[in-house]
Amino acid sequence: MSPQAVLAQSFTLPNGATVKNRFFKSAMSEALATREGKATPELATLYGAWADGGVGLCVTGNVMIDRRALGEPGNVVIEDDRALPELRAWAQSATRNGAHCWVQLNHPGKQAPKGLNKENVAPSAVPFRQEMQAFFPTPRELTDAEVRELVARFGRAAGIVKQAGFTGVQIHGAHGYLVSQFLSPHHNRRMDEWGGTPEKRRHFVLAVLKAMRENVGPGFPIGIKLNSADFQRGGFTEEESLDTIRALAEAGIDLIEISGGTYEAPAMTGVKAEQAPLKDSTRQREAYFLAFAEKARQAVKTPLVVTGGFRSLQGMAAAIESGAVDMVGLARALAIEPDVCHRLLAGQQPRQQVKPQKTGIPLIDRMGLMEVTWYTGQLKRIGRGEAPKPTESALWVFIKTMAKQMGLGRKRSPKRLRANGA
Repeated sequence: MSPQAVLAQSFTLPNGATVKNRFFKSAMSEALATREGKATPELATLYGAWADGGVGLCVTGNVMIDRRALGEPGNVVIEDDRALPELRAWAQSATRNGAHCWVQLNHPGKQAPKGLNKENVAPSAVPFRQEMQAFFPTPRELTDAEVRELVARFGRAAGIVKQAGFTGVQIHGAHGYLVSQFLSPHHNRRMDEWGGTPEKRRHFVLAVLKAMRENVGPGFPIGIKLNSADFQRGGFTEEESLDTIRALAEAGIDLIEISGGTYEAPAMTGVKAEQAPLKDSTRQREAYFLAFAEKARQAVKTPLVVTGGFRSLQGMAAAIESGAVDMVGLARALAIEPDVCHRLLAGQQPRQQVKPQKTGIPLIDRMGLMEVTWYTGQLKRIGRGEAPKPTESALWVFIKTMAKQMGLGRKRSPKRLRANGA
């Protein structure tokens, strides 16, 4: 088969839902919600562009389950059905042309910048590494009652997602957010039923999956984005990840997207702190986490996706043909070329190549935050009906972002600033 024919094949999930091709749009932060956390027409425009561009399965960016715990300004929040009309408009655009769209549900835990929330919470009160403490406060440890309440919030939000007309839901269990923090021995130092052993650290994610399933029923797809490893000393390892994958498969997860890293070690952008450079063999296969996917495939039969590093039509098709993955995850490529799936399915290479976005400021570049900010800006352009701007300067975007944040800070009252510890 030609590479484009491989990628054009449909794929049926274990619950019977069929995806029209093998292209999986992975989550990216859009920051396009209203101040109240409601979905906007810009989100409908953005996801309509991807649906029209040929993607098979689209996953939204962070949708938060608690308005007291945002990951960044502009997050959509789902706590109840008060914004159901806006969610329905978003879902309707995102699922046209036979596309699937799943909502990624998340809680940031400790990984939210200073001043955004009244406080940050986490499994344990573990600070960020020293050079990042100016950006992220030390979190407060969650009580047992709070942990249980968050599990219930994940479940309720999943039910609203189904009611709104989306075709699935994804748990964000990667990149250093709350679910990922519970899994990591570095972030989770609890000695109760939620921590202390690998089995107990898995309790939270399995409880979240159970609560979601109770709210959406057996036929509605639930997936997860999971780290292959944290790439941090003392963090979540490949061995623990494989055990978590086995446990999730046994619990009935429908699809697992494999990624890796955290804000402190952003492997998902190709930067791996405390990690040797990528081997030539890995680089030739393009995808950052394909070698781990091969191990996961030996462990479970659950459908797998790898996101990160794909550059060519041939590399994407080879990943599918190898049997290691069932779908190919794309993210940044779709931010600079929204219709790239149509182009690939026609047997053509992407017009634009993803490249690292660097400000030239080492501390900022090492954190990987500029990658998020730069690509979020491209998504906002598409949401406004404009074309992406692949040549935009990362340094200029950083300057604009800092100026905007400083401007917002001056408008806040001294009382609010003191409450936020700013």
